[in-house]
This record gives sequence, structure tokens and C-alpha cells, in this order.
Amino acid sequence: MSSSASRAWREAIRDAGFRLRLAVTLPALVAALAGMARFLEGVERRPGVVLPDPVLALLPTRDLTWLTFGLIYLGLAAGVGWLLSRPRRLLLALEAYVVMVLFRVAAMQVTPLEAPEGLLPLNDPLVRLFGPAKLLTKDLFFSGHTSTLFLLALAVSAPKWRAFFLACTAAVGACVLAQHVHYAIDVLAAPFFAYASWR
Repeated sequence: MSSSASRAWREAIRDAGFRLRLAVTLPALVAALAGMARFLEGVERRPGVVLPDPVLALLPTRDLTWLTFGLIYLGLAAGVGWLLSRPRRLLLALEAYVVMVLFRVAAMQVTPLEAPEGLLPLNDPLVRLFGPAKLLTKDLFFSGHTSTLFLLALAVSAPKWRAFFLACTAAVGACVLAQHVHYAIDVLAAPFFAYASWR
């Protein structure tokens, strides 16, 4: 960590309000992710509906798993790297992410969906590591990968980095549609939920 980043963290930690928010946010993040993992197990078991999707009907199914993960993990690494030297911005991003996880749980609760026709499963190693062992196919509305990258675009303030994350968001959205992992509405709605979480 650079000297300027270390100085930023020292200044932030001296702020009692920052320490309190950090002490609340980190356990909230762990609880939200653990709750989401348990919730998704139930989502996979319940029946849902298959939506007609004219966008997916136009797209032949293609396996873009490695491209999708490459973009996601590159984006996450770049985002964390940028935010680590800006503790207040990082904390705000973590708070927004907790809210977004809660939004996803609420949205999936009221939209029981079956996987799109022609789906090629997206085997996310992080989800398999921290979440349920079963491959997820019904965690649909709204797209978590797309919304997370868009949230990073909101969290960074440097224009070039923001453009990079917006490009990653669009590319990942296109990839999950090409693989029929999500309905078009899942991807289109994701930035709006990310923006609401950030606000």
C-alpha cells in the first residue's frame, strides 16, 4: 500500500464515525452473503415460470464462461485495487453492495423464474466456493454480475476507470445473454438496482 493510501487509512480510522460504520458494515456484509447463499438454495428448489424473451430468441447459445469470468474478476481486482487507497469510498461501496444483495433477495423472492431456454450453465467458482454446492440456474432477476460491475463504475470517480467498468458491465451483460444464463430483463434491470443501492 502506498504512503498516501496508508495516510488515508490512518486519517479515516481516527474518525469515530468511520470506525462505527466499518464495524457495522463488515458483519452486515458477511451476514448478507451467508443469507443470500441459504436463500438461493430455496430459490433453486421452487417452481417458476419461463419468460418469453425475444432478445434471447435472436441469440444462438454460446459458451462464454471464461470470457465472462475473466471480465468479472479483472473488474473486481481493478475495483478493489482502486478503492483500497480510498477507505471512505471503499466503505461506501461495501455499504451499497450490502443493500444490493438485499435488493436481489427481495427481487428474486417476488419473481420466481425458471432458467431461460437454451441455458448453458455459468459455473462460477466463487459462488461454488462460498455458496451452495449445487449449480445455480434460477438466481435470475436481477443479474448479480452485471449489477456488481455497474456498482464499481459508480464507486470509482476517475473518468477512465469509470469508462473501463462501464465497458466491463456491457460486455458481461452481453456474455450472459449470449450464454442464455439470464433473461434480457435481468440484465437491463441490473444497473438500475445498482444505482438505487449506491444512492
